[in-house]
Amino acid sequence: MGALSREALRNFGLIILGNSILGAPMPMLIILGGLAGLLLAPASELATIPISVQILAGLLAAAPVSLFMGKYGRRAGFLLGAAFAIAGGTIGASALYFTSFVALCLGHALLGAALASFQYFRFAAAEAAEESWRPTAISITLASGLFAALIGPEIFVQTKDTISTVPYAGAYAAIAVIGLVGCLPVLGLTLKQAEAAAGEAGEPAAHWTVIIRRRPVWVAILCAAISFGVMTLLMTPTALAMVGCGFSETQASDVIRWHVIAMFAPGFFTGALISRFGTGVIVAVGLGLLGVSAVVAILDITLIHFYVALILLGVGWNFGFIGGTTMLAAALAPAERPVVQGINDTLIALASTVASFSAGALIASVSWAAVAVAAFPMLALALAGLGILYLRKPQAA
Repeated sequence: MGALSREALRNFGLIILGNSILGAPMPMLIILGGLAGLLLAPASELATIPISVQILAGLLAAAPVSLFMGKYGRRAGFLLGAAFAIAGGTIGASALYFTSFVALCLGHALLGAALASFQYFRFAAAEAAEESWRPTAISITLASGLFAALIGPEIFVQTKDTISTVPYAGAYAAIAVIGLVGCLPVLGLTLKQAEAAAGEAGEPAAHWTVIIRRRPVWVAILCAAISFGVMTLLMTPTALAMVGCGFSETQASDVIRWHVIAMFAPGFFTGALISRFGTGVIVAVGLGLLGVSAVVAILDITLIHFYVALILLGVGWNFGFIGGTTMLAAALAPAERPVVQGINDTLIALASTVASFSAGALIASVSWAAVAVAAFPMLALALAGLGILYLRKPQAA
């Protein structure tokens, strides 16, 4: 691999910094959504609704945000996402102060749109780097979420009771501050070369319905969406399941912390593994680890089982999601990116939305083990798609 230019290195550094800061609310919201929802929901069965609304908003925002970035540039899109985070955190804190479940759901909707915007940091990194560096650029960008894993839960612990009369309101206010600080590195981005190339490319040569029927494209989308869906399925009710089993909020927060670390830390070497073994192999390993995570969750509900299941869940997501993203980036021409990347992230958000709603229903009406069992049909579908890619056209994998 050749060396990156000075401008590429500068942009890449700012992308890493922006993703690290603006990614911090994500692990906070994993914990906050269920606990704040339980505090305000009219019934315990509705406690995960804020998280589900958040994911649904990400589903609806993914394509428009991608098209917005295609027209106005990545920087404008990331600033829009930061504005959503500021507004969402402010409304979330206000919802707790005024005890409004509807306002809490509105705040999470805006936060879902913000997180959808920040997902495009990985594509911005790929566009800022030369082709030989793309797997590494994508994986390191996602690895920068390790900062979020370390600092996000700690911000939650330190701020959740800062407004003593309103539990969790301080954590939502902290999210608004994070959104404001995250604007600073984004303002320094100058992705002119990549955006000019996309602009000069004009309209895609083929309609998007033709593009997504290409085997590497639809398999990449399928594997990334199911990796995200299975991760959401098990992650969303974890805090509620642990509290229901008698564990403390602090213990639940630590399990989520290690889960998010496992999601992002492998990114420092996932790109190298993809270059060494191929995208398809790494995706297959990721799907396998997601399956093992579900098995561990089924076996028992001790603290160590929660830790192991959520750590395996994080590593499996990393391999499956980075692999799918790399496969998609390699399969698209510049003019095809805004539309197809938007479709990709919309379908990822759809899988996460369905998984989140399903998790809430299963944890409330059946059990934690039932949530884990629901992962297996999804994983079987992704492995079948990957098998089709290998068996019919091995070189595409």
